[in-house]
Amino acid sequence: MKISRQTRSYIFWASLQIGVLVGIAWWAERQIALGPTDSRGWRPFSWPLFERDAPKGRAYSGDDHDVYVWLTLRDGDCPEGIASDEALEREVDIRLLDPRFEPVGPGERVRVTDLSGRARVYVHRRNNRSLRYGEAVAIAHNCDVITAIIDGDARDPAMRRTAREFLESNTVQVWILKKLEER
Repeated sequence: MKISRQTRSYIFWASLQIGVLVGIAWWAERQIALGPTDSRGWRPFSWPLFERDAPKGRAYSGDDHDVYVWLTLRDGDCPEGIASDEALEREVDIRLLDPRFEPVGPGERVRVTDLSGRARVYVHRRNNRSLRYGEAVAIAHNCDVITAIIDGDARDPAMRRTAREFLESNTVQVWILKKLEER
């Protein structure tokens, strides 16, 4: 039995519509799994780092920069806080984003909620000669370490403050508390 040209056309368009619907369903399921955009406009996106380099965390995109947050859970191997640039380098390696990052200067002490830690700004020159800035942040909580990489124009103190305020937001804090409860 030979299928007419019109029937083949109907089969093609029906298959195409099914494919589009499957794609939309996959995208919607993925967006629901990532979570909603928060009230300040931070949108979650898929974790871009390899789990062998950093534990799976959460990635968010703001207006001008991205924030990658993860939690390193420890049993018994407690850091004595993040008081030096060397301790910061041990906990978070900004070179996961790009191996060309180099520190701009010494780090500084920071507070996120009621915890204190350390942050340091890094820079590298891209292939097009523009500069890319980032900031590494590490905060000790008991034996665990909350680490973050802020990727954007980190030389601007207002942008760094905005990203750190996001680390204090319910969006991030609820995720951290859930990870701590899961252990």
